[in-house]
Amino acid sequence: MPLPKAELHLHIEGTLEPELAFALAARNSVALPYADTEELRKAYSFSDLQSFLDLYYALMAVLRTEQDFADLADAYLARAAEQGVRHAEIFFDPQAHTARGVPLGVVVDGLTRALAHSEERYGISTQLIMCFLRDESADSALETFEAARPYFDRISGIGLDSAEVGNPPAKFREVYRRAAEAGLRRVAHAGEEGPASYITEALDVLGVERIDHGLRCLEDGQVVARLVREQIPLTLCPLSNVRLRCVDTLADHPLREMLDAGLLVTVNSDDPAYFGGYVEDNFRAVRQALALDQETLRRLAANSFRASFIDDRRRAELLAEVERHTFEPVED
Repeated sequence: MPLPKAELHLHIEGTLEPELAFALAARNSVALPYADTEELRKAYSFSDLQSFLDLYYALMAVLRTEQDFADLADAYLARAAEQGVRHAEIFFDPQAHTARGVPLGVVVDGLTRALAHSEERYGISTQLIMCFLRDESADSALETFEAARPYFDRISGIGLDSAEVGNPPAKFREVYRRAAEAGLRRVAHAGEEGPASYITEALDVLGVERIDHGLRCLEDGQVVARLVREQIPLTLCPLSNVRLRCVDTLADHPLREMLDAGLLVTVNSDDPAYFGGYVEDNFRAVRQALALDQETLRRLAANSFRASFIDDRRRAELLAEVERHTFEPVED
């Protein structure tokens, strides 16, 4: 069995595998500009974040109904269970769907229909995090936030994703203020392609509790020192970083350097259908590329539960699972 872990940086739309994309396209009479799944997979070659986002948003056209979103979430949960995931905090992008004419309620109802049974079916507790597209306007984020109020009983927090460069965190100051007033948890992508200063801005202006990515914190020693001092979690996505050219190869990934610096880092899959692997695949890849020993892997798994928004009782239970875990031999 894989090491028990939490997944904290996972875009549910990014789990849309080619096979499911074609199945949903057929169900909804959507024509895809690819002959088959093999041709579609060949399109999963990206030069940067924007080249990925172009395909990511285009494929969302197949997601139309509540059943589509339920099927998408259930397919992820089935794979996550096989990868040792015991808790998942799942991002979704409402603006990407409402802009296509899909009502917000359809999205939330479909996703939460699957998530409601995730512990029973898969042994995975879940939380849902609503992300705002940072390349859309601040007014659009506010409108989406207000439209989502009826669903706050099923939405645990808010996040910020999509094209980072040129869209600083402070742009979304007001929507994060309202989220804090509403008692929602707050995270944000920062320091992936944007500068280390975006990390500081996300902390100070948005009041986030966790930084998604945060890779470029290493460019500023003061930012690193603060993240270590305050133990602000970073949700790293190694395979994503390679596919989007943030690092050249996994052997160049600064994960080990970040651990050695005392940063509270976690390993996640981001958009696994597009980036070549789910969360255990990421664990195995960095284990091999960076020669991580079992205790380091155990530390990363423990970090994932410490960085999560679960209650203290469940956190203690899951940390105990990590300590009890027996590693199986893994072939290189």
